[in-house]
Amino acid sequence: MGIWKRSLQLIFILLFLSWLAACQNSEESDGSAEGDQTNEENTEEKNSSFNELEPVTLTVFDSDTNPDWVEDMDTPVGRKIKEDTGVTLEAEFDIEGGETKIPLMTASGDYPDLIVSKGASQLVDANALIDLAPLIEEHAPNIKEMLGEDGINRLKWSEDDPSIYVLTTSPVDNQALTPGYGAWIQHAVVKELGYPEITTLDDLKNVLKEYKELHPEIDGQPTIPLTMNTDSWRIQSSFLNSGFMMTGASDDGEYYIDPTSYEATLHYRRPVEKEVFKWWNEMNAEGLLDSEMFVQKSDQFDSKLSSGRVLATIGPDYLMNSAQEALRESGMEERMYGVYPVTLSEDYKSHTYQSNGLQVGWGISITEDCEDPVRAIKFLDYLASEETQIMLNWGIEGEHHEIVDGERVIPEEEWEKRNSDQDYLKKTGMGYNFARFAPRYGDGVLDSTGQPFTINTRELAMENQTDVEKEVLEAYGVELWQDLFPLSDEFPVKPWGAAYNISIPANSELQTINQRALDITKQLVPKAILEKPDQFDAVWDEYMQALESANIEKAEEEYTKLIQEKVELWSN
Repeated sequence: MGIWKRSLQLIFILLFLSWLAACQNSEESDGSAEGDQTNEENTEEKNSSFNELEPVTLTVFDSDTNPDWVEDMDTPVGRKIKEDTGVTLEAEFDIEGGETKIPLMTASGDYPDLIVSKGASQLVDANALIDLAPLIEEHAPNIKEMLGEDGINRLKWSEDDPSIYVLTTSPVDNQALTPGYGAWIQHAVVKELGYPEITTLDDLKNVLKEYKELHPEIDGQPTIPLTMNTDSWRIQSSFLNSGFMMTGASDDGEYYIDPTSYEATLHYRRPVEKEVFKWWNEMNAEGLLDSEMFVQKSDQFDSKLSSGRVLATIGPDYLMNSAQEALRESGMEERMYGVYPVTLSEDYKSHTYQSNGLQVGWGISITEDCEDPVRAIKFLDYLASEETQIMLNWGIEGEHHEIVDGERVIPEEEWEKRNSDQDYLKKTGMGYNFARFAPRYGDGVLDSTGQPFTINTRELAMENQTDVEKEVLEAYGVELWQDLFPLSDEFPVKPWGAAYNISIPANSELQTINQRALDITKQLVPKAILEKPDQFDAVWDEYMQALESANIEKAEEEYTKLIQEKVELWSN
């Protein structure tokens, strides 16, 4: 009887403990029903499928540089991503845009698990990439939600091949606060000259000339009125693109696309662009152009701007980040730069804010060598989830931001780190480190709570301005640099997207002619700029003749077909 009695007591204890557990679960369930789950709990639920899998390393080749990347993802954000997914990225980055390494991959047939490319025709022709369409449909609800049906349709390769080989990594519905291209001028320059109107290239020249005469040296070094980042591919996005951006067009790579007929013209062949490059020639002749502009490396460009002795440059915003951060960190706020919508004349207006719609063509792909494509697409989908998108921008809750009255808030001391520490993104893992591997929500897009995904809001941008910047903006009667520019609602969305994203068939005649034309351009346009003014026309004529000899008209015809086919595909 003693044994039976002890058994009954044990059974009773087990039943009682089960009852207590059930009560506790019921209470937790009731709390969830009332909407008390945190974002962290939601994330754990959504990533439960990862928790059942063994850790894995995915290799990725990225056709761009990333100075902020930390090996083994050993940052707060990186560690959280590994904890959630079990995935470690073994990344290789490139300074040549993949121009050398991707051909070597296709020749050897040996690929990483993932490739970020700037045009995937060569990879597609080599059968190196798998079709992502069925993977997205079955395993990527976050990507589907982010891109929508129209966005997914844009990802299709062609009318003949509706496969999806490349997943865009561009921001979705982006409403950028910082103008993407313009003339960057030191605050000290406009302040001392009484905040002059700067809307044309001649305005810019006069301002730089006047200030240089007043200050031939800055901190004991010769003043450089104007320089450009012309290192490698940057010569196109900064210097050569000035022909586009100063004449009422937006960036479409090497071609100008007629907005009505969709006919493509190598943009340097537009007569109006000759006037832009003649202005560069005049700047050089008057001693206002950096003598090292066409031979300096990117780090030399950054160093010159960071020294405070460069009065202005022209180009895209992303080439300014390093210098702006260095100047702010050094307390040289007056030597930081504002951005102005300068054009050739008042007959033109900046198209910096003209929308391309969702940009596709460049992005990330899963290769045939990936052993677990489902794991890979689920990882990319995790990066596109609401919770991860918030983390990539705002960091870890309690460490990089706080929740105050239901709103995300960045503490003042954390703002100070963001603004004063050039390695902030590298140390935290935030920013473009992981966002570059999946689609991402752009500035101005709101999450399910009505808060912005990115920290680039108008209110935070104004709060984050230096006192000098606020003073300059107020003098020009605006709150943000964006306010000086014509905004996107003044322009139609380009039905071909961004022409530079359209893949050109690998080893095609068009690809060959394009490369030859670019080589000629990189040689003869700088030559024309550095010539004496009375020789400019002769060199420009030589340049135009060289393009014709390279059969550029044939390339324009072929490129026009690609543009028109893309418009037709998307319209369907």
